[in-house]
Amino acid sequence: MHVGIVGGTGPAGRGLAVRLAAAGHDVVLGSRDAERAASVVAELAGAWPTRQLSLRGADNAEAAAAELVVLGTPWDSAVTTARDLREQLAGKVVVSMAVALVKVGREIQAVTLGRGSMAASLQAALPDAHVAASLHHLPAHEMENLDSGLVADVLVCSDYRDAKEATMALVDSMDGLRALDAGSLGRAAAIEAFTSVCVGLNIRYQAAATLRVGGVPT
Repeated sequence: MHVGIVGGTGPAGRGLAVRLAAAGHDVVLGSRDAERAASVVAELAGAWPTRQLSLRGADNAEAAAAELVVLGTPWDSAVTTARDLREQLAGKVVVSMAVALVKVGREIQAVTLGRGSMAASLQAALPDAHVAASLHHLPAHEMENLDSGLVADVLVCSDYRDAKEATMALVDSMDGLRALDAGSLGRAAAIEAFTSVCVGLNIRYQAAATLRVGGVPT
């Protein structure tokens, strides 16, 4: 699949890009600065010289031209970025991985948004796109390290069947990951908020916690 990651030069975007490329997808890593994206791609490719990764850097508009698009921008700029790319994203599956988190004292807490979740906010900003929420609970460093042995379940929710199926297939294609159908986009608020718990566990235990759901057949 041809996948674009808009705003993908941060830790989460980097990890997703290299995992997708390792799974055989053609990945465009996007950024507001195309040179910055190219530099990150060169760094990722250099870290895995024995792997043939179909991965290139470009600006966000070029990333948004891909078959399936992941929004990897920070949460506070995700909606603005999406609106700027509204025409390019019309009719496409758009995966929201952003989570609204802030530091309150010593804890990381979820921000309560007017529409309930970042995914719902992005769907409102992109009425002609099919938004799915996913990829929230994956440790970025473990994703970027292809030898980490990462094993995790990944929740996927959407109001559109095509978006849910495409996103789940994308997740399942990556080594060590299993997609689980978490229902409609209304579930995104709870899924996103739980990310603050995962981050807190990682900080407290100096770990890379992953989500594993027991009792669900493979």
